[in-house]
Amino acid sequence: MSLDVTLERRVEVYEANITHNLAAMAEGAGIYRHLWRPDEIGVETAGELIEPLRQGLLELESNPERFRAFDAENGWGTYDDFVPWVRRYLEACQLNPDAEIRISR
Repeated sequence: MSLDVTLERRVEVYEANITHNLAAMAEGAGIYRHLWRPDEIGVETAGELIEPLRQGLLELESNPERFRAFDAENGWGTYDDFVPWVRRYLEACQLNPDAEIRISR
């Protein structure tokens, strides 16, 4: 199972997929609900994700060993997968702040 995120501005402007195995790492970085459940916290546009993702990425990068402890034992979902994924999603949000967020989990 995986998380699919899409940013739309009448047309799709960004799409990404990441394994649910990274949910605990996201929770540890304080961005689980922003990534997996934005609808539950009232987040509708990419611009609303910029600051939380920026803070989460800072947290992830400030303590790699802490977050590597969340790596999936089967190798499907690691710190080295997640950090670049968050970075790309943040960049997409910055480029498309008015885009609507679509999530499939």
